[in-house]
Amino acid sequence: MTLPRRALVSPDTTPYYHCVSRCVRRAFLCGRDSNTGQCFEHRRQWIEDRILTMSNVFALDVCGYAVMSNHYHLVLHINQDKSAAWSMDEVIRLWHQLFKGSLLSRRFERGERLHPVEFELLSKLVETWRARLTDISWFMRILNESIAREANREDRCTGRFWEGRFKSQALLDECALAACLAYVDLNPVRAAIAETPEASDHTSIQQRIRAAREGLQPPALFPFAGNPRASMPDGLPFALRDYLELLDWSGRLLRSDKRGAIASCQPPILQRLQIDSRQWQYLTRNFESRFRSLVGTETSVRRACERLGKRWAQGIRDCAHYLSPNASPTATS
Repeated sequence: MTLPRRALVSPDTTPYYHCVSRCVRRAFLCGRDSNTGQCFEHRRQWIEDRILTMSNVFALDVCGYAVMSNHYHLVLHINQDKSAAWSMDEVIRLWHQLFKGSLLSRRFERGERLHPVEFELLSKLVETWRARLTDISWFMRILNESIAREANREDRCTGRFWEGRFKSQALLDECALAACLAYVDLNPVRAAIAETPEASDHTSIQQRIRAAREGLQPPALFPFAGNPRASMPDGLPFALRDYLELLDWSGRLLRSDKRGAIASCQPPILQRLQIDSRQWQYLTRNFESRFRSLVGTETSVRRACERLGKRWAQGIRDCAHYLSPNASPTATS
């Protein structure tokens, strides 16, 4: 049975989520359709630009993304502290970048004086908008609607462009977050449309690698903040250098001519996360298909079930087998 979105996305459980939207048509979202020969490659830029633009409006940080031929991946971080710090003026300004707003909000933005009753009504409306600007479902809805309208206009047709619901997976701990980020970043390599992560166009990892060569991190993406510590700044709980080393190692193993060549050189980050290298190889190939809505160690999944009032989580055995510390390694392919 399909679960309501509120049972799948709960900031109190985890701020990190993996989202996937797929095109419902046979025609390609991007790339070249082998049946018609028509090229839709330019649409990748539409999606990438829209994702990064909307991240400046929403209290959602983009941790990773990859735009593929008929779907795209997003890893998002819900930043509740950011939205809570917004003033009424900021919320209205941000909402007006997406919608016209209301008569009251437009009067307020013009500096007109409101009656106390009108101000109270506007205050309640602003709190609704604040919640929506922190909501993954609203982010995905606006993103997909804008791309669908543009694609329908270009194709000179009407009708549904995307599947009815985007898929979301709650990433409950560092193990799940690292595995999911690597799975998303290696999508083009795994699909054989790029030889290396840095050659993967319209992906977050390409942006990160380009910035890293200059000793920087891209401002549009949620930064790597280093390993967890007492004075932890806002950002992903990994060192950027460690993650890039892990991704390079993983990407080499995805290539049949390189498989096993550096298998003994396991990056230290896997040791910290207590994930066996053979399990990691399997995760970077099968993360989306293997796990369901809650992803993490068995302990993390059980805790999330308690918070969400769920008696059982589908896929918990796989979480115990592949993500839990001291899981027995198996030769998977």
